[in-house]
Amino acid sequence: MIVPVQKDDDLLLDIGAADVRDGHLRLWWLGQSGVLVQFDGAHLLLDPYLSDSLTVKYANTDTPHVRMTERVIDPARLDFIDVVTSSHNHTDHLDAETLRPLLHANSGLTLVIAEANRAFVASRLAIDPATPVGLAMGQATEQGPFRIEAVPAAHEALAPEYAGFIVRCGAWTLYHSGDTVRFDGMADLLRPHAIDVAVLPINGRAPERRVAGNLDAVEAATLGRDIGARVVIPCHYEMFTFNTADPATFVAACAALGQRGDVLRCGEQWHSSALDAT
Repeated sequence: MIVPVQKDDDLLLDIGAADVRDGHLRLWWLGQSGVLVQFDGAHLLLDPYLSDSLTVKYANTDTPHVRMTERVIDPARLDFIDVVTSSHNHTDHLDAETLRPLLHANSGLTLVIAEANRAFVASRLAIDPATPVGLAMGQATEQGPFRIEAVPAAHEALAPEYAGFIVRCGAWTLYHSGDTVRFDGMADLLRPHAIDVAVLPINGRAPERRVAGNLDAVEAATLGRDIGARVVIPCHYEMFTFNTADPATFVAACAALGQRGDVLRCGEQWHSSALDAT
């Protein structure tokens, strides 16, 4: 079992110590596609999965979801979150056992989703369908210092139920792709956003394991280069044994392409000052 580099009390101490208003962007990889973004005293949580719900659900099936990495934090302890997103309805991106504790711990929390998923989200979370902020592709919402825009994603195929998010905060632009493969025109769509940080999946496609499609490590590095991202941070690996990837393949692909790629350990902080020399 992989132990997060920071978890529980240590993670909370690091987040608290970093909470300064200095114009910099900070983020923490929380495992799978979950990313905590901190800027200007506000906190955005992208697609968190912080439970064992899938391990329990699939324990006695032919696709057991055996954890590779320990849970980094109990979601009930994250009582400072301003905004949380769900890019699509798969449980590792829309987990009731993660989102309900977050909603309970944060009375003013805004949940941002793809508009097409409103009824499904309300049913899974047992909330009023009017509660989430739903975005159609190209629509945006302003939440504190964060401007969040929905962009298309193709989790095998383009559909309104799959979204990525462009997040602007201060001088910084972050792209969280959600689950996606590359589709025609994707680079042309994203390049004008002048993306600083792209968070992209690297676990690829495995139809024999009934795993829906994502970028693999080489494709993620290539997409990062093609959209002009200053850095790519890989995600969607080292959570479940049946659906993972080796980040060393991503590192090698970035080196071959001349694309910066920063690999984080679960619970590790990334700071935008890392880009000052680039």
